[in-house]
Amino acid sequence: MGEGDEEPGFIRLEFQELPADELLSRAHAFHAQMDQRRTTRHFAGREVPTERLDPAPRTARPAPPGAHLQPWTFVAISNPGLKRRIRDAAEAEEKRFYEERMPEAWGEVLTPLGTDYVKDHITEAPWIVVLFRQSQRLRGEDDMSPTYYSQESCGIAAGLFIAALHNMGLPTLTHTPSPMGFLRDILGDEAEYQRKLIFKV
Repeated sequence: MGEGDEEPGFIRLEFQELPADELLSRAHAFHAQMDQRRTTRHFAGREVPTERLDPAPRTARPAPPGAHLQPWTFVAISNPGLKRRIRDAAEAEEKRFYEERMPEAWGEVLTPLGTDYVKDHITEAPWIVVLFRQSQRLRGEDDMSPTYYSQESCGIAAGLFIAALHNMGLPTLTHTPSPMGFLRDILGDEAEYQRKLIFKV
């Protein structure tokens, strides 16, 4: 390849070195903005248009995943019926956790927060966004291979997603009931997302 030629699919790094004072100014401004981020379980229930939510998962897309495999799928749900089904299933799992499976050490840190298995926020929030982790990828016609560091990669993408929403003035709550297999049972695979009018990135 000659000088200046690029491999197909290559995306050039657009880097601009900033003056020291501007770099510091940007750093302080971003810290001040993100320092105001809070987790909440109380949502107004007002409609948030799809076009306002859309930039957040797209902001997460450049997150640095293992081997650049981007092993995640964001699925955003506003359908009240689906949110109700997800809440019912999540509360069933959470009830078992609080009453049967919670380790004593975990209870020590949760009790002061006053949380329980009732999850009003699932039906009150205008959107639920599910982040599916893809632990394997199809390699060839029928050979499966791991997606490297998929858990860490999804964590980084989730962080960028939350930061993007805060930047737009939208509050968030992370919710991780365990186990969460019911989400795939309710939402189905990717072929069903469009049929259920779910926004996917």
